Amino acid sequence: MILTSTQHNIHLAAATIAASKIIGLPTETVYGLAADANCPNAIAKIYCAKNRPNNHPLIVHLAPQADITIWAKQIPNYAYQLMKAFWPGACTVVLPRTQYVGDFITGHQDTVALRCPSHPVAQQLLTLCYQSSIYGIAAPSANQFGRVSPTTAQHVYDEFKHLDNELLILDGGACEVGIESTIIDCTQATPRILRYGLITVADITRITGLAVASDRTGMSSKPRVSGSLMAHYAPKTPIRLCTVDIVDTLNPRTVLMGRAPTTALATHYQAMPNDAIHYAQQLYATLRHLDTMGYDEIIVESMPNTDEWAGIIDRLTRAAATFLV
Repeated sequence: MILTSTQHNIHLAAATIAASKIIGLPTETVYGLAADANCPNAIAKIYCAKNRPNNHPLIVHLAPQADITIWAKQIPNYAYQLMKAFWPGACTVVLPRTQYVGDFITGHQDTVALRCPSHPVAQQLLTLCYQSSIYGIAAPSANQFGRVSPTTAQHVYDEFKHLDNELLILDGGACEVGIESTIIDCTQATPRILRYGLITVADITRITGLAVASDRTGMSSKPRVSGSLMAHYAPKTPIRLCTVDIVDTLNPRTVLMGRAPTTALATHYQAMPNDAIHYAQQLYATLRHLDTMGYDEIIVESMPNTDEWAGIIDRLTRAAATFLV
């Protein structure tokens, strides 16, 4: 059931978390399926509801006043710099875990992923839980594993309507960021991006003064993290990335997602913003809408290969990979 985010309902959600149950939680990135990060039974409910592989680690969400040393150790100075600059916000740091952290959160790895969300409803809930000695909440995207993430409470309901009488969903409005957080490996001498988001390489370098490694540079091994599979974030309708010069080849049962303004003419056209911030805000909601329209294929106009578009390119490339044969 979807509930407005009144103080009463946020307290009700906190009590639900304390009872080892799961809830739908708004954050500034996407909606999460949330549970006590230190309760194996509650975390098992997340994995079961999402059909998520149990070796796929979860991100622990922390209250603004939380003590990070409960969860992480051997924290480098640049990680503190990133947290000071980007918390609360869409930045996840991966650090060596403490003995407090269970294998059921980390996928049996020796690292843990942490972030502090900026959404006011998430912050209120996390604070209430923290005051009740629930020191962190796991909240992967509230959708079936591998599918398009939800950015509204209705999206969460649509994914889990079979749990209507069991799942409390707090309605915090449409998500401000719209794609998942940037994940930064902070276990080495320099930061490494494990998942791209709207916090960019340039942002990280500006804050830390350090060169930033990525999958194409630096270490040969890295921790497993959320959203890093080659095929992910996929709608049900096949999706393909192309340049706009292919529009003459589109059949009437395809739709073109193009960046406005554009000269592209297609039988079915879905205009998207021409800047990365607003494009990200609309991306998942647009894919979910197009999924209901009965198209044979979604064609997405390719976008600039620049730092600020990296997170969006990452999501769409992984979505398209789902349909490669």
